[in-house]
Amino acid sequence: MRIESFLRQSPAFQTSRIARRIEASLNTFLKQEELTFSESLMLAAIFLEKKRVSPSDLARTFETTRGNVSHVVSSLEAKRLVRRRINAEDARGFLLELEPAGRKRAVRVTAILDRMQTLMEKEIGTTRLEAMLRQMTEVEQLCSRLRTAGDSAHA
Repeated sequence: MRIESFLRQSPAFQTSRIARRIEASLNTFLKQEELTFSESLMLAAIFLEKKRVSPSDLARTFETTRGNVSHVVSSLEAKRLVRRRINAEDARGFLLELEPAGRKRAVRVTAILDRMQTLMEKEIGTTRLEAMLRQMTEVEQLCSRLRTAGDSAHA
């Protein structure tokens, strides 16, 4: 197709494509735990916190919507890995806690994610990975500035 040349040179498209492929690869590794990458990250986040966390905390941490978090939490609840408890300090909200099976699964998932990180660092090198992340952040910041400028132009 005619657009293929543009897509090969497009940082936005290539970043999106790479992210989809990475997530698909991670989902393959996590399939043994019957979890997706998103579910695994949420489970690990709940596990690693010293205190109970709210869906809003997770939304802020993962820079996503509360709706996305709610969807993942509902899936984890259906798998009996997480439960919502009414927040004693604010009855309008919930706090999340791991079920015993969720705690066991979180330990295994955290180990899988850690092994994958170690493998990437070994294969690519921490210096190169850090440089790549810095460059990706620069592209993200540029896109954010362009979006802000675009919003201003349309106001």
